[in-house]
Amino acid sequence: MTRAVAIVEPGGPDVLRVVERDVREPGPGEVRLAVRAAAVNPTDIGLRQRGDPALPPPWVPGMDAAGTVESVGAGVERLAVGDEVMAAVLPRRPEGGAQSELIVVPAASVVPVPAGATLEQAATLPMNGLTALRGLELLDLEPGATLAVTGGAGLLASYVIPIAKLRGLRVLADAAPADEELVRGFGADVVLPRGDEFVEAALAEAPGGVDAVYDTALLGRGAFPAIRTGGATVVVRGWDGDDAENGITIHPVWVGDVLERTDWLRELGDLAARRVLALRVAAAFPPEQAPDAHRQLEAGGMRGRAVIVFDRGSNR
Repeated sequence: MTRAVAIVEPGGPDVLRVVERDVREPGPGEVRLAVRAAAVNPTDIGLRQRGDPALPPPWVPGMDAAGTVESVGAGVERLAVGDEVMAAVLPRRPEGGAQSELIVVPAASVVPVPAGATLEQAATLPMNGLTALRGLELLDLEPGATLAVTGGAGLLASYVIPIAKLRGLRVLADAAPADEELVRGFGADVVLPRGDEFVEAALAEAPGGVDAVYDTALLGRGAFPAIRTGGATVVVRGWDGDDAENGITIHPVWVGDVLERTDWLRELGDLAARRVLALRVAAAFPPEQAPDAHRQLEAGGMRGRAVIVFDRGSNR
């Protein structure tokens, strides 16, 4: 039996429990990981609030894990028992997500942790890193194009900004006054004010509008006036399906489509090892304190990610 954080029913943070469950052996092309750390992301809040009608409770949240390879299935040669790795995990499956002492995942979703990173730090990277890469791929901007990134101090934006710079883009990003230096440190060419002044400030830097917006702050239609005619936007929480004005193309990002992009996961690890990407752990919680991790995330203002840390053998 192994411990996992579980959502026993839809609701507030208090519906989170620590449960014990069996975890199967890995099948062909799979690995079983002993998880040390698993990040807490906004997608976990959504699963907790709404549940998953397609699966019976309890639901195990988490899309990012870091730990060691405990066993490997047939045909897995790239990974070996004892390797320290990070993994991207799909929680909306019968086995659930990353916040469990043992998990079984496709080997394609597992790569070594970045050189110099702790397991807690590595657990903040896979899902948001893949989201950043997928959104930029969808935009397919040419070098020299101008990209505005909303929510510039957030974790996703902190990956989007430096990767966009590597692709030769001019990056504008918004930030509160206290976060301006932080966002400049990610590589933003210009830091814009948050809130009501964002659109006007973006247009001052890009007369006629920016080529695209990567909307991590969920401004939605509020960001459209900053985008040029025929431009584009990436949205990270789905879209209502309505058309946008001025020929703007809307690109919803579904990270579940790219969880097995081993090449991208390796690229992210390399960028983190080179310190192009900053791996930021805001706080660490044992699984019994998962409700506190959710409350802290929902309160806003986190600079990095909370992680659930498993100490195998404790609380047994």
